[in-house]
Amino acid sequence: MRQKWHDLLFMHWRIPPATLRPMIPASLELDEFEGSAWLGIVPFRMTGVRLRGTPGIPGLSAFPELNVRTYVITGGKPGVWFFSLDAASSIAVAAARAWFHLPYFRSRMSLEIAGGEVRYQSHRTHRDAPPADLRVNYEPTGRISHASPDSLEYFLTERYCLYAAAGEKIYRGEIHHPPWPLQPARAAITLNTMATAHGLDLPPAPPLLHFARFQDVWIWPLAAIHL
Repeated sequence: MRQKWHDLLFMHWRIPPATLRPMIPASLELDEFEGSAWLGIVPFRMTGVRLRGTPGIPGLSAFPELNVRTYVITGGKPGVWFFSLDAASSIAVAAARAWFHLPYFRSRMSLEIAGGEVRYQSHRTHRDAPPADLRVNYEPTGRISHASPDSLEYFLTERYCLYAAAGEKIYRGEIHHPPWPLQPARAAITLNTMATAHGLDLPPAPPLLHFARFQDVWIWPLAAIHL
């Protein structure tokens, strides 16, 4: 699958590993950086969503998305574990739930750009799902750079696979993209219940913020892994 990601904000909070460990399958190791686990909330918009070798479908290939995530590792391969993914496309939600075993939810979402500022809103509308909302305005504040391999920024962003579970089976999906063109950012969060929907309380300290204007992404089908 091919996707293009735009106007993305990484918001990360330091979380005690013991808080997240029970929420991750026992066969996966919670990935830590200097003894801390991290929770990410990541709003952005997608365009050009299509299967390889097929054209995009108008109305189905461009929409906002929002994910809540942490980081895991198995077999020496670090990846992303998603607690939730919200999208403003009912068809995309249904397809991702069926094909990728990912916890996608339908949401009413908007992303507007005023000057250099991104104004983002998401309200979950998925039936029988925990309520979850995000309202945040954000913008970059500095130059583009690429994270060095031993840095926290690299740990949080340069992840080239995702993990998912269906029953007792664990799946891995390979992801490819160029290095993230990261910029420092500022954000004004006026409503955020994305973590609360999972029974998680965010710490009072402000999140670590990184902005990326654009990323070109390729995603391969999931494959079951043997642990």
